Amino acid sequence: MITSGLVNVFTHDVTRALAFYAGDLGLSETFRTPTTGVPEHVELSAGGFVLALSSAEAARRVHGMDVQVGAAAMSLVFWVDDLDVIYGELTDRGVPGVTEPHDTGNDNRNAVVRDPDGTLVELVAKRSRLNDVG
Repeated sequence: MITSGLVNVFTHDVTRALAFYAGDLGLSETFRTPTTGVPEHVELSAGGFVLALSSAEAARRVHGMDVQVGAAAMSLVFWVDDLDVIYGELTDRGVPGVTEPHDTGNDNRNAVVRDPDGTLVELVAKRSRLNDVG
C-alpha cells in the first residue's frame, strides 16, 4: 500500500534549484542529504505537496538512473494567491517567463516560468479569489 509520495525534479545544481524553489517561490525545506556541504537531495513542502530536488549525477551514481534534466515532459503546478504579483516578482528577479498571466478555463488565471534547469513551473490562481481580494 502506498502511504505517501513526492515529485522528484532532477538538476545539475541542487543549490541553484533550491534558491529558486525555496528562495523565489518560498517553499519550506523539510529534509536534505547530506546534512552538511553541498546537498544531493533536498525535500520541500508547499502545503501537503512535497517536492524533491535531486542531483542528476547522484541519481546516476546511486540508482543507475539516466535522467534528462529540464526535459519538458512534465510541469510542476503551484497554486498561488496573487498570480500577477508573483509572476512579476519572479520575472523581475530574472526568472525566465514562458507565458505571461492570462485567463483560462475553470475560473483560473495561469502563467508559466522556467526553473534554473528549464523545468516548466505553472502558477495558477482562481480569478474569483483575485476579485474577492482586490
